[in-house]
Amino acid sequence: MQSNNMREDVDSWQNAMFLYRSAIKEVCTKLEILNDEFQNIHNYNPIEYIKSRLKTTESIVKKLKRHGYDITMENMMKYINDIAGVRIVCSFTSDIYRLAEMIGKQKHFTIFSVKDYMKHPKPSGYRSYHMLVTVPVQTTTGSVQTKVEIQIRTIAMDFWASLEHKIYYKFEGNAPEYISRDLQECAAIVSKLDAKMLSLNEAIMEAKAENEAEAKAEEKGYGAAG
Repeated sequence: MQSNNMREDVDSWQNAMFLYRSAIKEVCTKLEILNDEFQNIHNYNPIEYIKSRLKTTESIVKKLKRHGYDITMENMMKYINDIAGVRIVCSFTSDIYRLAEMIGKQKHFTIFSVKDYMKHPKPSGYRSYHMLVTVPVQTTTGSVQTKVEIQIRTIAMDFWASLEHKIYYKFEGNAPEYISRDLQECAAIVSKLDAKMLSLNEAIMEAKAENEAEAKAEEKGYGAAG
């Protein structure tokens, strides 16, 4: 009897992971199509690259224990929202809200919750835009709404967050105070860099528009003279 229960648990786990993997594929495919369409219409791609990951069994169990939940399949699917994760990395902070708006208009995505760490950074200095969505995964028995956490951040934010994760992992979450302080300072530098790069990009776009307007005016002038 115990063997049968174990077999059922393994099957349930594999089925759940299949749904999450499939949901990641669905989200990534739709994001790539959105990026291609934006490039086709506006000659500009807001997405630099997309990363995805499936949370490990060990991480899921640790998170359930940390929040005081029993280690069950039901609790995993109900309380752990970031089992399936997709990260969108873009060039400028303006792209973040543009992409969030585009994702919100997708009829296949249902927005479950939003955490704006751009306007309200974490005490560590972490900045990003999180969207928890559900996406339908089509199976032989029907459609299953499956949760995926989407993170949207700039290249600079992604660089900082990746290093922060590695540093805190080495200290198992208990980094010395001076390291936390230095990371906060680096986060402030990253924020200034993002603001400067956005300002520079806007200046370039304005200069380009002015040059194009001048070129058109010259063409009209030559036409009139002829």
